[in-house]
Amino acid sequence: MEWFVKAFLKASITWLSLGVTLGVAMAVDPKLIVYRPAHVHMNLLGFVTMMIYGIAYHVIPRFTGHQLHSRRIAGVQWWLANVGLLLMVVGFCLAPHALSAAPFVLGTGGVLAAMSAYFFVYNIWSTIDGAKPAPSPHGTTRPTR
Repeated sequence: MEWFVKAFLKASITWLSLGVTLGVAMAVDPKLIVYRPAHVHMNLLGFVTMMIYGIAYHVIPRFTGHQLHSRRIAGVQWWLANVGLLLMVVGFCLAPHALSAAPFVLGTGGVLAAMSAYFFVYNIWSTIDGAKPAPSPHGTTRPTR
């Protein structure tokens, strides 16, 4: 299994643990409900989306019979997804306290998380399409990889 597949799967279950912990804390102390957006993003972007990324990176190349378009993009995407989500969670936790940094931190995290999703779409789409055959000097085509 590729390192980034394992990294997405481990990040996914880590975010699930954090999201559930915050959910339990909100149940125990209802004043913490101001952190609901952080809780929701930990579970949806953290657990669900990163699980989808990890599983898709593992199975799509096998289903299509094509190599993953770019392992490098997958690695960069892991960093963008996790740093972006972390910044979003911090921004959502700062926002109820009217701290002036909250919109910047939240916005930066949102942009990074969106970039991650766009990288994923590009990488998976290109994998589904597969490698374009390159012309050979003998008039036949051969795969580029």
